[in-house]
Amino acid sequence: MNFKKRYEELGGKYEEVELQTCIRFNTLKDTEKNILDRLKKRKISLTKVPFLKHGYYASADFSLGSTADYLLGYYYLQEAAAQIPVQVLDPKSGELVVDMCASPGGKTTQIAQTMKNNEQLIALDVSMRVEKLKNNLERLGITNCSVYKRDARFFELPSGSKADKVLLDAPCSGNYVIEQDWFGKRTMEDIKACAKVQRELLSAGIKNLKKGGILVYSTCSLEPEENELVIDWALKKYGEEIELVDTKLTIGYEGIVDFAGFKLDKRIKLCRRFWPHKTKTQGFFVAKIKKK
Repeated sequence: MNFKKRYEELGGKYEEVELQTCIRFNTLKDTEKNILDRLKKRKISLTKVPFLKHGYYASADFSLGSTADYLLGYYYLQEAAAQIPVQVLDPKSGELVVDMCASPGGKTTQIAQTMKNNEQLIALDVSMRVEKLKNNLERLGITNCSVYKRDARFFELPSGSKADKVLLDAPCSGNYVIEQDWFGKRTMEDIKACAKVQRELLSAGIKNLKKGGILVYSTCSLEPEENELVIDWALKKYGEEIELVDTKLTIGYEGIVDFAGFKLDKRIKLCRRFWPHKTKTQGFFVAKIKKK
């Protein structure tokens, strides 16, 4: 598969992108202003990311992952596009929220921060990175999160409970911006295998979601098989139960509905995909689903 040529056919293109280091201020520890003043005193150069609530591009003459402020949980190193799914999910205090694929904890800690550490957050992950997730929760002062080392495809909330919000940042094939030699490693077989798991996870997420609840589906993949085709499949399978809603994002581009002979549901234009050469972020995809 010539992925670079394929991107041109999909309306994008391959272009090398050097990502700016991005951090997210943890307002559970202190106010944004105080954290900003604190880090500037440490000679960290900071520029607010216009499309993020608490995200800043950051640079310094030292490692940002080894400072006392980082270890004390005042900020989290988190790429700009990776902060967007939780903003779209918009979890609230008092809600029951499930993070289906939580490790290493960037989005989980962001959810807890947005919830102001109130009510209940359930974090699931089947990988060996669960310990890293726990460490990050402790470092950032998260107290409302229960962690389960469980495959989210087979998880069911107890006693008939349903979630107000579900985040499915699904395991995926990744993208060339964040993985060296991505083009030399990936095959269509890899992508199709990821898509199968993604569909299974999405089914479980919809099952655990209450009526009127919101599920945000995201990947760091540029491949339609893992993104638009997964959403198209869900709309066909759960057409009477779910609807796609506008993400309200000002960054990103419409989901693809016509490619390689596929004619997808026109509503998929409501999804957002991030072409690295345009957004200057890693490749990303975000969809927002409401259960009827």
